[in-house]
Amino acid sequence: MKNFFQKLKPEWILRLGLGLMYLYSGFDLIMNPKGWTWALPWWYKQMVMVVMPIDGYLRFQGALELLMAFLLLSFFFPKKVAIAVAAVSSLEILFILLFAPQFSITFRDIGVLGASLALFLILLKTKIEAESR
Repeated sequence: MKNFFQKLKPEWILRLGLGLMYLYSGFDLIMNPKGWTWALPWWYKQMVMVVMPIDGYLRFQGALELLMAFLLLSFFFPKKVAIAVAAVSSLEILFILLFAPQFSITFRDIGVLGASLALFLILLKTKIEAESR
């Protein structure tokens, strides 16, 4: 058991947690877009409707989140792919916290932002260390 914990890296736990979160939300956005319209601020809905219907936008967002889940959960991709996904995740959640806070659930987004930023920094640090050798 001790050997298992020595081999276990925080990167894997963060990738698994974020990947499963994006898998769930991406699938639900595609299957149930009307259930997510409450999360979009009025001003953002107005901007989106100039380009496409809200349901279409939410399904597109769901497809992007499923792609992020796939990239996070597929450990065979180069680290730079996971670094990019962690950066996009951090920016997405930061945007939500700044421009669309739903104060009854914002505390969860703060944790997701922390996990995304932690994954980004861990992966970036290991990439920089590997390049300097």
